[in-house]
Amino acid sequence: MSVSLSRYLVEKQRAKGHITPELRLLLEVVARACKGISHAVTKGALGGVLGSAHSENVQGEVQKKLDIIANEVLIEANEWGGHLAAMASEEMEEIHVVPNRYPQGEYLLLFDPLDGSSNIDVNVSIGTIFSVLKKTSTGSEVCTQDFLQSGRNQVAAGYCVYGPQTTLVLTVGDGVEMFTLDKEQGSFILTHENVQIPHETQEFAINMSNMRHWDAPVKRYVDECLAGTEGVRGKNFNMRWIASMVADVHRILTRGGVFMYPWDKREPHKPGKLRLMYEANPMSWLVEQAGGASTNGVKPILDITPTSLHERVSVVLGSKAEVDRITAYHTHPEH
Repeated sequence: MSVSLSRYLVEKQRAKGHITPELRLLLEVVARACKGISHAVTKGALGGVLGSAHSENVQGEVQKKLDIIANEVLIEANEWGGHLAAMASEEMEEIHVVPNRYPQGEYLLLFDPLDGSSNIDVNVSIGTIFSVLKKTSTGSEVCTQDFLQSGRNQVAAGYCVYGPQTTLVLTVGDGVEMFTLDKEQGSFILTHENVQIPHETQEFAINMSNMRHWDAPVKRYVDECLAGTEGVRGKNFNMRWIASMVADVHRILTRGGVFMYPWDKREPHKPGKLRLMYEANPMSWLVEQAGGASTNGVKPILDITPTSLHERVSVVLGSKAEVDRITAYHTHPEH
C-alpha cells in the first residue's frame, strides 16, 4: 500500500509527538506550494514563464520570471495558515512577517524559491530548498535576529527537485525520505525510505572553470581525483556539474559523491558563494541525516551561527570519507 506525504507526516506526529500538528500542517502547505511551482515549471514557454524578469534580487543577481513566481507562490501559500511567524527568502532583502490579519504561529520558514535559475531556459533540473526553525523570542514580535540560528536548530528541512519526476526530499530529524509526485493522484507518494549516502565515492561535483581561483586544499583534492589509478587515490573519479545545487545534491543522496562550492580568490572578502541559511543549512542537515557530512573547510556547516540574513559560506558536502579528507587538507595541509 502506498504511503502519501500526508499519512507519513500524521504518523510522525503520532509517534511520540516527533513533530507537532502545526509543523505537520506547515510541511503539507510547503509541499502543496511546490506542486504549484512544479506545474509552472512544466508549462515552460507555454505558460510564458521563461526568460529574465529584468530585475535584480538582494544579491545583485538578475532574476528570472520563475524566481519571482516561485517566491510569490511560497509566500501566498504559507502566510495565512496560522503556523508561521515570518518567512525569509533568498529573493527578498528583509524578512516577511505574517500580516496581522492572520494568526501567527511559532515557526519560521526560510527558502530558496528556485535554485539553479541558470538552468530554467535550457530545460535542466531546478528546485526549491526550504528550512524550518522555531522562533526563539517570546511574544508576538518577530525580527531578523530570530532567524539567526545555527543549522542545528532546524526542525525540518528539504527540497523539491523539478526534473523528469518531481521529487520532494524531507527530513524532520529522523532520517531522510523521498516522495515522488503522482500527478494523476495529485499527491506526493513515499518512494525511498531511510536514504543513506555511501561512505566512499568515486564521483565529485565542482565547477572546474574556477580551478585557477581555488585555494590550495581544494586544488590538491581535485588534482588527486584527476590523477586516477596512477595517483595517490589509486582509483578513477568521474566529475559531474549541473549548476543546480538541488540536482547535484539529489544525485549524491541517490548514489553518493561529494559536492563542492568553495571559497575562491575572485571575491576574497566573501566566505563563499552559497547562502548559509537558504541553501547550505538545509542541504547539510539532509546530508548528515543520510549518513554524510558537510563542512566549510574548517568546521561543520551546521555549527555556524549566522550573523546576517544573507550570509554566504563555502560548502563541501556528501560522502563522509571524502568530506573528512577535504577538511583535513584545510586544517592539516602538511599531511
